Amino acid sequence: MQDELGLYYYPVPQNKKVRMYVRKTGDEIEFRMWDSSEPAIWEEHDWVCWSVIQKAADLYRKEKRSGTPPVHLYDLGIAKKLIADAGPSK
Repeated sequence: MQDELGLYYYPVPQNKKVRMYVRKTGDEIEFRMWDSSEPAIWEEHDWVCWSVIQKAADLYRKEKRSGTPPVHLYDLGIAKKLIADAGPSK
């Protein structure tokens, strides 16, 4: 899907108030979250590269934090598909 902010998907399908925007910059795929009920999320958080997300998840696991890292919100497969379907200009 796409709107004025760019390409996006719903990282939590049952919650349409939250969107994950994606873009490709050079060789990196980047993600940025938007939440209609919390506009500050978009304003206060910039784009995050997939490689940084992976490093953060690895660190989370190494530190043996409880639970699982929130990587499930960032879907590289969906991001690649959206970008590919949008064509070379996206």
